[in-house]
Amino acid sequence: MLWTLALGLWGLSRQGSVWRDEAATWQVAERSTGDIVRMVGNVDVVHGLYYLFMHGLFACFGPGTATLRLPSVLAMAVAAACVAAIGYRLAGVRVGLAGGLVFGLLPAVQFYLQEGRPYALVAAGAGISTLLLVTVVQERGRAVCWVAYSGTVLMCGLLNWLSLMVLSAHLVTLVRARVGRGVWIRWAVASAVAVAGVLPLVLFSRSQSEQVSWIPPLTWHMMIGPAVLLAIGGLGALLDRPRTGELSVAAVGLPLLVVPQIGLIGLSLVQPLFLDRYVLFSLLGLALLIGVFPGALARVAVPRFPGAPVWIPPVLAAVVVVALLPQSLAKRSPESRVDDVLAVAEEVRRLEKAGAAVLYVPAARRDTRLVSPDAFAGLRDIALAEGPEESGTLKGVEAEPARIRAAMLDQRRILLVSDAARVAKPVAGERDRVKTSVLAEYFTPVTDAQVRGRRMRMYERLLPAR
Repeated sequence: MLWTLALGLWGLSRQGSVWRDEAATWQVAERSTGDIVRMVGNVDVVHGLYYLFMHGLFACFGPGTATLRLPSVLAMAVAAACVAAIGYRLAGVRVGLAGGLVFGLLPAVQFYLQEGRPYALVAAGAGISTLLLVTVVQERGRAVCWVAYSGTVLMCGLLNWLSLMVLSAHLVTLVRARVGRGVWIRWAVASAVAVAGVLPLVLFSRSQSEQVSWIPPLTWHMMIGPAVLLAIGGLGALLDRPRTGELSVAAVGLPLLVVPQIGLIGLSLVQPLFLDRYVLFSLLGLALLIGVFPGALARVAVPRFPGAPVWIPPVLAAVVVVALLPQSLAKRSPESRVDDVLAVAEEVRRLEKAGAAVLYVPAARRDTRLVSPDAFAGLRDIALAEGPEESGTLKGVEAEPARIRAAMLDQRRILLVSDAARVAKPVAGERDRVKTSVLAEYFTPVTDAQVRGRRMRMYERLLPAR
């Protein structure tokens, strides 16, 4: 836990950068509770509980990168502790320690370890629920353990309902462990309560499915990463050498790794949903299975090197840390994300803004102003008809194309905030096409700056309106 906490605190601010997904958390968390509830009725209902949680933290500690990311750091530290505890209970201290240390080093974990989004919290919940399952199976835990198990799965489901796939993984674990009828009944009741609590969210979120319409269809090359993870996990399961009907590292870790990955692939065949962050919690299983490797290596080395069990773990840890150091450094740089909302705000502050208006292409790039409104003081948002809070949306509601065109032709200077060329997508939507066409026909760019995935161009009037 301390190791993962240290990794999370290292470079936490990412040089003062915040990217677009985190900007959504930031700007929603600063709204009132009523505004958040009204917004999730229109958009992002799947993150509603997380937004309310972050709203409470922002109210207590103020907005900032530390407040934004510390919950994820603490949650991943809890998840690492759960991996260590599960490994210790199933196979001893060496497996538990190795698995817990490895979890914090996994590249995907290091990415979301410092992310102001709910995926680390889900991973912590999956770790706690899996540890509770191991406890009740090994020790025939009391009813309070089953209540805690159901409540943890419920909370995870409310943070990300795809985390309910952890129940399928636990089902496979119980089958492999050949548990008794009493455990089956209690597990079924606890699972049913959790699913029933999340079901309204699942059904309501279907009405907002257009939010994930940007996710590309599943392709063969997208499955290379999961295939590598499954191969590593499968090797760990083979090295574990579990006994039939025994609760083991393989019986717990392999389903936790495989079932969510395969489940997400299956769902993506129906509707494209394949993003690794949706099943980030499956890496708990991978870390647990990797924890078997030092012990297996020690068993092979002992005949020739009797002292191997002592020096193999630290040597392996040092090798892994050094091998992953370049990637660890990269994950803590602003360039690790597609853009930086705050960097653009700093550039806007330096501009001479007197008499200028501002436009955003696409409209979602308005997040820069929502996170740093003071930087845009004096700039009139001429396309906005209704603000995000008033409209209960993330980016607000823009005026009709004809009104945007007329408003643009009344301006002498317009600042355009958009994506940098390397990440920009083709202009889509009638409003954005009007913005770009009017700027191209009647205005000329006088400044052009690109910084960390965002682009700012100041335009001045060139031709009179026809």
